[in-house]
Amino acid sequence: MGQEQDLALLLRAATPLIVIETEEERRAIELFKAALEQALRPLYQWSATTGLRRVDLDLSDFGVNHAEPELVLEKIALNAEPSIYLLLDFHPYLKDPLNVRKLRELALRHHGVEHTIVLISPSLKLPDELQGHSALMELHLPTTAALEKMVREEAFDWSRRHDGQRVRISREAMGELMLNLRGLTLADARHLTRNAIFNDGAITTSDIKRVMEQKFQLLNRGGVLSYEYDLVSFDDIAGLSVLKRWIRDRQKIFLSDENPYGLEPPKGVLLLGVQGCGKSMAAKAVASGFGVPLLRLDFGAIYNKYHGETEKNLRQSLRSAEVMEPCVLWIDEIEKGLSVSDSDSGTSRRVLGTLLTWMAERDSRVFLVATANDIEALPPELVRKGRFDEIFFVDLPSPAVRARIFEIHLARRQQPVESFDLDELARRSEGFSGSEIEQVVVSGLYTAMASSKQLCSQDLEAAIEQTRPLSVVMAEKIEYLRRWAASRTVSADAPEPAPVESGPAE
Repeated sequence: MGQEQDLALLLRAATPLIVIETEEERRAIELFKAALEQALRPLYQWSATTGLRRVDLDLSDFGVNHAEPELVLEKIALNAEPSIYLLLDFHPYLKDPLNVRKLRELALRHHGVEHTIVLISPSLKLPDELQGHSALMELHLPTTAALEKMVREEAFDWSRRHDGQRVRISREAMGELMLNLRGLTLADARHLTRNAIFNDGAITTSDIKRVMEQKFQLLNRGGVLSYEYDLVSFDDIAGLSVLKRWIRDRQKIFLSDENPYGLEPPKGVLLLGVQGCGKSMAAKAVASGFGVPLLRLDFGAIYNKYHGETEKNLRQSLRSAEVMEPCVLWIDEIEKGLSVSDSDSGTSRRVLGTLLTWMAERDSRVFLVATANDIEALPPELVRKGRFDEIFFVDLPSPAVRARIFEIHLARRQQPVESFDLDELARRSEGFSGSEIEQVVVSGLYTAMASSKQLCSQDLEAAIEQTRPLSVVMAEKIEYLRRWAASRTVSADAPEPAPVESGPAE
């Protein structure tokens, strides 16, 4: 059933009050004009600037202008013919109890006439007195056919402005464009399409990344999500062989529009581990491994002092992520945002409930990657079996992985890797995390530069000796975390094979 039929049902049922929250005011008005063929009622429109006028007929005015909100409500009450009234941006006037009472009397049919009043605003909080008399209506997002029609219109407009030149667009680029315009309003989709075409008279695959970034900016007006541009490849991360293989095995199904063999797309993973061991880099690499955008959710920006706003911010952020599908949603140090407490009037509990509901019910291709350092701070409801596809433990790196980390950071800083004894550095840095090894390289470079000489293994060994790694400073806490994870999680990296001891020669 189309949107016009849905609206016609509401109008035939004589719904007294309809609320539409939308930026697409013009589209909402056109929708009511189209529905009038079945509703057969006069249609009036009001705004504070133009006053009240009839819009289904070509009439210049409707009696007195009635720009004042209290006067237009009185005018509606005096009209004996059942009609439809579109009140545009009426939400500021709902703070006046008199206007609220007049609207309630109209909704209760105190005047004996079945009017339908429609409140159209970008954002609207209906007073409690009117909630029981209203119906909330959302404008449907445009279909693929509507988007294709819009692209043809924009291409024709560009051609008309450029002496009949044809817009160049490949079938592959058109398919990617349709994929990235999904979830946007028709006005926003038109804006992005126009930007892509008017740039060079063509839509190519190189335009798609820019369209995707602009789409994210449109969706993230609240600033709670961030678009991570600097992804890393799994090849740039030492270790994590089990996690890498897990992602590779699921990439095809995650990106597929169908579910082969009845398999559902993977939902997400929790990366638990020691601080500084590469969980954040792993989250970025997951997006790179899937070949999709990475969105980061900032729990600190979600929390709002007003009751109910925090949960609303989270719901809007999750909805924006779904519109960007397929994508990876990264929540870093999730325990800091979901530590359930009774000292915040229940906000953290409601936020947890909102997230858990979304995790259980979503059918979009949004892969959730959550990272955590403190297992004791995580609510039990979050880590129970089934919330995530898997819980991976990112442990302190093994000797071979430490050697590889030294190699990566030395090469990244244009140092001759072959000049360093990587195995000896790995042996000396027992208990160091990846980030601590990076700081050893940085510290060694500072020492070498201060002495105006080339960096050498001795500089790195001296930096190692001067460093007390977290595994020593917080030995008890880290050992507890490792013991807890041993039987409850999957190691993100395969254990190194034990050395084979040679027996006596026969």
